[in-house]
Formats: sequence, C-alpha cells, structure tokens
Amino acid sequence: MTAPAACPSFAGYRFPAEVISQAVWLLFRFPLSLRMVEEMLAFRGIVVSHETLRQWGRKFGQAFANGIRRRLPRAGDKWHLDEVVLKINGVTHWLWRAVDQGGMVLDVLVQSRRDKQAAKRLLRKLLKRQMRPPQVMITDKLASYGAAKKEVMPSVEHRQHKGLNNRAENSHQPTRRRERQMRRFKSSGQAQRFLSAHDGINNLFHLCRDHLTACEYRAARARAFEVWSDISGAAARA
Repeated sequence: MTAPAACPSFAGYRFPAEVISQAVWLLFRFPLSLRMVEEMLAFRGIVVSHETLRQWGRKFGQAFANGIRRRLPRAGDKWHLDEVVLKINGVTHWLWRAVDQGGMVLDVLVQSRRDKQAAKRLLRKLLKRQMRPPQVMITDKLASYGAAKKEVMPSVEHRQHKGLNNRAENSHQPTRRRERQMRRFKSSGQAQRFLSAHDGINNLFHLCRDHLTACEYRAARARAFEVWSDISGAAARA
C-alpha cells in the first residue's frame, strides 16, 4: 500500500494559508462561480483574481479532499451505483458515481462510454480505494452493471431496481448545480479533477439534517469545521 501524498506546500504564496483554505472551501463547498468568490474575498479586503482562485482550487482541492477521506469513518457495505449524462463541448460523456447507504460519495468516474468495460473500470477503482467488496450492490436496470459484477466481484449480491437506487440518483444534484454555475465542464479531465475534489470535500459536510436533532446537528457541524481547520492547519505547517 502506498503512502498518501502530502498536501502541496503553501510556501511562496503572498497570501497566508488561512486565506487560501477559505477560498478553496468556498469554491468546493458552495455552488459559487470563481468571480463570485473573487468578490466575496474583495469585500474582506483580499484582492485576488479569479484565475488565481482557479489555480488554488486545482492545486489544493484534491489534497484537502484526500485528507478528509482519511479522517471520515469507514464507508458502508452497501453500494449504490448510478450514471448520468454529461455534455462536454457537445460530446456525450457519462458520470459514474457510487455512494454508500448513508449517502457518502465513494468515488466518481467520468467516461465516454456506458457499457460493460466502463462499469468494470468503476468497480475496479472502487475496490482499489475501499480495499474490500460490498455486501450488496444496488443499481438501476442497466445490464452493464450485472455483466461487470460477474467478472469483478461475482460473490456480491446484486439488486437491480430503479426505486431502490434513489440514494445514488439524488447524489447527482450537487453536481448539476455546479455544472450550471460553471456553464458546463470544459473537458472530461477538468470534470474528473473538479468532481473528485468537490465530492470528497462535501462528504465532510454531509450531515443529514433531517435525521438529527438541533443539538446533534450543531455538534456535527462543529466537528466538521474542526476537521477542516485541522487539515488546512496541517497543510500550512508542512
């Protein structure tokens, strides 16, 4: 098993790590455009261009998401898989996504195909990251899932029913909001990079408000902010 990659250094930047981590948090946590974040920072006296914000997000976003993934509890043993169409420069792509029974995003994969080979790539990537197969895999009735499962993890129970897969279908909604705000993704690589960091960071703040009391929600939110502060602080000290 390879050691996790270290967070990129903040050395050499004219802004402190706290400003950069705040900007990255705004970019990936909320459906804001680069220019909106630029204006929000300008209101606080921080003059930075939207292109600089783009570079900050590209350099630090995935590193923060990796740190969050290491801090979160182990994912559930029930995987919900689904795919949704993405139009990138007029070309059809497919965003494959897997979530557990709690709604935590396990992984995303942008591919140009919607067939058995594409489903196998997703399953292999999930097994490599989770390091264990699920007890149950739930999908819609796309035949590619069943064909891929027979080769990659034949012993896993597979349930195919559209109504059972609402968990995965609902997890596409934040992506759609960001896609509209960004006026569509510019390339498949850009979509993969952004969504990998976006979903990883949003897992930290996936608190299921309707399942918690007010006190429990406030405590969970405080823990989420504490984890984010620890990760950005550790990156600044590195």
